[in-house]
Amino acid sequence: MLSLPAGAAGSRIVGLGHHQPARVMTNDDVAELVETNDEWIRSRTGIITRHVAADDVTVADMATAAAEHALTDAGVANDDVDLVIVATTTAMDRSPNTAGRVAYALRTGVQPGASTPEGEEEPDLRGVVGPGVIDVNTACSGFAYAVGLADQAIRTGSARTAVVVGSEKLTAVTDWFDRSTCILTADGAGAAVLQAADSPGVGQVVWGSEPEITPAVRIEAPAERFAQDGRAVFKWAITRAAERARRVVEASGLTLDDVEVLVAHQANLRIIEPLAKSLGLEDRVVVSDITESGNTSAASIPLGLSKWWHDGRIPAGVPALLFGFGGGFTWAGQVVTTPQR
Repeated sequence: MLSLPAGAAGSRIVGLGHHQPARVMTNDDVAELVETNDEWIRSRTGIITRHVAADDVTVADMATAAAEHALTDAGVANDDVDLVIVATTTAMDRSPNTAGRVAYALRTGVQPGASTPEGEEEPDLRGVVGPGVIDVNTACSGFAYAVGLADQAIRTGSARTAVVVGSEKLTAVTDWFDRSTCILTADGAGAAVLQAADSPGVGQVVWGSEPEITPAVRIEAPAERFAQDGRAVFKWAITRAAERARRVVEASGLTLDDVEVLVAHQANLRIIEPLAKSLGLEDRVVVSDITESGNTSAASIPLGLSKWWHDGRIPAGVPALLFGFGGGFTWAGQVVTTPQR
């Protein structure tokens, strides 16, 4: 008969990290490209600024930087990582996948195929067994999916230490002449380090999809440009998102009264604030990083979580509800315990 390994009782987040490109694009900058203005964008989305990556910066580059930050925060060595999962919907390269590129870069300091910097010794990788590497593409819910997969891998004994990253270069698939979408998109990455724990620090992932609005958010060939039915997304978010989020909290064994932090996908401030109110969480810590980071799809939850964590705006060791939704049309979430400081 087959035998199964005894995994850990649970997993916990022990470190957080993030990366954003240096270039900041204001609403006035966007107004130079399409007919709009700062007041119109703020009133409809809450966005004030967004970060834009240079042409030669890849999704893997940003993911690696966020992963390194998270590992440093956790005090975990790169060689101790036995699973890397990257959530992204904008990676241009099919193989090696983004997670494989991140795993390689964490060990060597360069992306696959790149030359070792002058003066540094070429790494000898003969006989090295690297981590498992998985890409997840469920767009804006991707990070919650990826955390769920990492937690399950740890609890079943397939991994002990996992790096989970959300990384996106949405500006590379943006039609800068489409006012309905170009005001939203941005680039960046966020990461978390999960480790085996004696008690659960990551609750059960609850995930699903909405067949009725599957085509509402798209990046399709041949155009390869981000497009969405904004009204359909907004209607779903206002009428159904709270019920889905309640399922997540119930699955964790907690109640909404226990939740101290809400980190929802940073799609639109006009969605985040009503969602918090519907859940009765408006007086808790409600991450609203969208104002300065825009919509970064799968990166938005870990990016906002890490930034606010490192800024001291999120308490240590408290229940935080992660809830993502978007392209596909997918949604997912879990309650996690924030790291200790």
